Amino acid sequence: MFRFANPEYLSLLFIVPVLVVFYIYALIWKKRALKKYGTPALLRELMPDASLKRQYLKFWILLGAITVMIFVVAGPQFGSKLETVKRQGVEIMVCLDVSNSMLAEDVSPSRLEKSKQILSRLTDGFVNDKVGLIVFAGDAFTQIPITSDYISAKMFLSTIHPSMVSTQGTAIGAAINLAMRSFTPNEASEKTIILITDGENHEDDAVGAATRAAEKGVHVNIVGMGQPQGAPIPIGFNDFMKDREGNVVITKLNEQMCQEIAAAGKGIYVRADNTNAALRTLQNEIDKMNKSEVESKVYSEYDEQFQVLAWIVLLLLIAEFFTLDRKNRIFRKVKLFS
Repeated sequence: MFRFANPEYLSLLFIVPVLVVFYIYALIWKKRALKKYGTPALLRELMPDASLKRQYLKFWILLGAITVMIFVVAGPQFGSKLETVKRQGVEIMVCLDVSNSMLAEDVSPSRLEKSKQILSRLTDGFVNDKVGLIVFAGDAFTQIPITSDYISAKMFLSTIHPSMVSTQGTAIGAAINLAMRSFTPNEASEKTIILITDGENHEDDAVGAATRAAEKGVHVNIVGMGQPQGAPIPIGFNDFMKDREGNVVITKLNEQMCQEIAAAGKGIYVRADNTNAALRTLQNEIDKMNKSEVESKVYSEYDEQFQVLAWIVLLLLIAEFFTLDRKNRIFRKVKLFS
């Protein structure tokens, strides 16, 4: 398992685009200032040793060193010792709808992004529980097998997008059936399914799948994403998905379908909005579940992996130091940078 010992330092990566913007601004300002002294052709004759390409190279080398240094400070580590521990917890399989309709923005910032935020904050509240993630559209796929590795689970959330499932649609029943097969065979731990969807374009027997899950003691809880009045599906800047007749497609939350699935699965239904009400409802529902002994494999020791990155930083800094701003008079005829 890979992790960062101090992931909060990764926020320093915002410095990288800021430096690029500042450098571009400085170049523009410098060019404007030089034009006051003459035309570019004349200035090149007056400054034969000047090399803009060398200056560009020095900046990009230094920027690379800064970027790698941020990763060094964050403390990259690989797990080296795996142990099996027993804890009191529950098992939760999350089924996340990634169909195109989840890009609608009737929930801010969008249905899909709001879903990710809910899952991220929900995961923050887990202690000894195990969680897995299934993504579905016209078909269902396991994105994260059930695990207690919350850090990796949260990292996978950022990569989720409708493009990861080629078949469009909303196969809710397939997602529930796959979730049922994804739990560990341990009968002692209580299990639940959290289904996050807008319920639109229903294709299979989701109610039947939820009923079978409830018969096996697994409750199916539904989080409805979107508004009943609906919203268009953005596909680019100031453009929206259209049907064959050229009309803008309006995707609506199928609240009735969501409620029917939740009732069949003996779970709860809650509609997500721009508040944290849905998150709190889910947390309360999980807190009410009976905690039982759950076996988890966790890394108890980690090896530091910053050394290679530190060497890269050192080599980049040495390269930057020996890259001169001006052409060397001895090697002026060597045309490496001009």
